[in-house]
Amino acid sequence: MERLKMRQDIVAGAKFPDYVPPDHTKTPRRLSDLQGDQLMIVMLTRGLFCPKDRQQVLELVRFHPQLVVGYTQLVTITTDDWHTTNNYRQQTSAPWPFLYDEERLVQKDLDIKEYTDTTHDVMVPHTIVLGRDLEVFKVYNGYYYWGRPSTVELHIELRELARRTYRDWDITEPELREKWNKGDKSDFYPYGGNSISMATLMLQMAGAVDQYAGRAKRS
Repeated sequence: MERLKMRQDIVAGAKFPDYVPPDHTKTPRRLSDLQGDQLMIVMLTRGLFCPKDRQQVLELVRFHPQLVVGYTQLVTITTDDWHTTNNYRQQTSAPWPFLYDEERLVQKDLDIKEYTDTTHDVMVPHTIVLGRDLEVFKVYNGYYYWGRPSTVELHIELRELARRTYRDWDITEPELREKWNKGDKSDFYPYGGNSISMATLMLQMAGAVDQYAGRAKRS
């Protein structure tokens, strides 16, 4: 089981690789573009054939509306082909981007080939919680189903990550109130000069990938 661990440098505080697989529309998408300035969950999945993975997606479908209002992007990466990837997404009613990696570039780069499966050339399922700029916050190994995070655990992880991310987490702080009253919105999201525009935020929340992420160039 030790050999099923992801490569050793993918730990809390490290930057997750900025992969550029095609999505379910055959459009190349860069992870950092899909993330924008939000938090992010990346689900690395065996694929449609796996009942454990399908169940996890179904749980995330129910959880997804909370991710939207919590400024958190979600993306699934699978080794399925394009047609099967679309079946996977449609049959689970998942509204977020599914990226497919038939060449197993992600599997090989992260060193997570599931060698115990002698039928399918898949990757060991993982769920990765990312802060801004693809910074790794938590990695869950889902080889066994109970190794995957429940939506309650994700809520707790994202609460802590958001608390660390947003300076205006507690707007009852006198210092923040004073800044707002003086017209200094630098510590307020998304009102500050360093924040994205409200229009872009709404596009991200709406899942309008073509508008806020666009077609990525492969590097």
